[in-house]
Amino acid sequence: MIRVTSDLWQEASNKGVPINTSQPAFDWFTSAKFGIFLHFGHSAHRGWELSWQMTGGVEGQFPAREPVACAEYFANASEFDPQQFDAEEWAAHIHDAGARYAVFTTKHHDGFAMFDTAHSDYSITRTSPFGRDITAELTSALRARGIRVGLYFSLPDWHHADYPPMTDATTTKPYRLGSYVRTSPTQWASYRAFFLSQLTEILTRYGAIDVLWLDGEFEHTAEEWDFAGIREHVRTLQPDCLVNDRCVGHGDFATPEQQIPAENPDAHWEICMTMNDSWGWTSEDDHWKSTPLILSRLVETITGGGNLLLNVGPRGDGTVPPEAQQRLREIGEWMRRNDEAVTDVVPVVPGIRAAVPLAHRVTASGETLFLYCTLRPWDTLTVSGVPVNRVSSVRALGFDDNLGYRSIPSLPEVHSGTSDPLGDLEIMIPATVADSLMPVIAVTLTHESLESGPLLPD
Repeated sequence: MIRVTSDLWQEASNKGVPINTSQPAFDWFTSAKFGIFLHFGHSAHRGWELSWQMTGGVEGQFPAREPVACAEYFANASEFDPQQFDAEEWAAHIHDAGARYAVFTTKHHDGFAMFDTAHSDYSITRTSPFGRDITAELTSALRARGIRVGLYFSLPDWHHADYPPMTDATTTKPYRLGSYVRTSPTQWASYRAFFLSQLTEILTRYGAIDVLWLDGEFEHTAEEWDFAGIREHVRTLQPDCLVNDRCVGHGDFATPEQQIPAENPDAHWEICMTMNDSWGWTSEDDHWKSTPLILSRLVETITGGGNLLLNVGPRGDGTVPPEAQQRLREIGEWMRRNDEAVTDVVPVVPGIRAAVPLAHRVTASGETLFLYCTLRPWDTLTVSGVPVNRVSSVRALGFDDNLGYRSIPSLPEVHSGTSDPLGDLEIMIPATVADSLMPVIAVTLTHESLESGPLLPD
């Protein structure tokens, strides 16, 4: 994974080719909020980072890697035999974590196909002694659990003869943007035909695909890739499939990476983020984010209107690392307790504020404000700019009893004579609530008999 810029969606918009925001398929995407990214390839057999171990990482990008000779890296595929891979087990971990969709790496930049392809022998079914189509098994298991299916596909292929193959002599170590090898027009035409053929395979063999997650747009120009042609090719094969913004100028949603943007993208968006410092499983990376930190990132994302695509890098034997299993289990426990504060929520309108993140949901009879206690609350928590006369109840999700509160209308609102004043809502937080893992406070508001209507439209 690499981003030339975290503002690619804005660059596309500035060029007059904005991200598409009109497809009805967005209904599920905007309500999902949480998905799992799965980076898996033959590199996990040696505990190497996927693809980037060849280059020792990317110049100026954290973290640095110990470079491996390209020939040694490519040869590793013949030893990759993840006999403990169990698609049902992976799907269970994802489902139990509360994720609504998953994106699997069918092929990363190293060119190793994790699916049965007729267009290359460098694949899980032909080079590897494993010999099974992991993509087929996993997509079937995910659908059986009601999880929507996304497939990652790298545009570059550092193993293909016409790309051409990466060697120690032709790449910088660490990788430097713009340093890739250019080929002849004939070779490039041959390569484009190859990657479109593989793209056709993954979009026609594995049922309905909800997301195509392209990557590697940083090698070659937009004209060479012909992103408009790629997008039309996908639309022809899978009309309802969303494509990310790395199909530059023709993507459906923005994909900032690792760091949440300072300003929310003015488009549908999804941030992809690792659990530690690596995308694939690496033997030396023990910098695991804590569950509270991951949850705070999830909340920061969803309250900004985006989705979190949290990465899992399975080990070389095909099992999910215990550290990842623990975090997925704890996230799932939190999600089950707080599901109504995750799915279908939207950012609050300007003017409503608190010391913690906020989100909002409108229903036919009323609406709910959610306060996410990413910092431990003490005895009270105040939310301001609330129509205090509309408050009907305050509760902590997952707890039986309602919480005590005081409604304090602002003096300017009172003096104006309004029947629907804004003000402060002071919520009493008992110790039992404060000690739970990131509690969520739900403030229920009614608007049935009020002329001003809801805070946000339906």
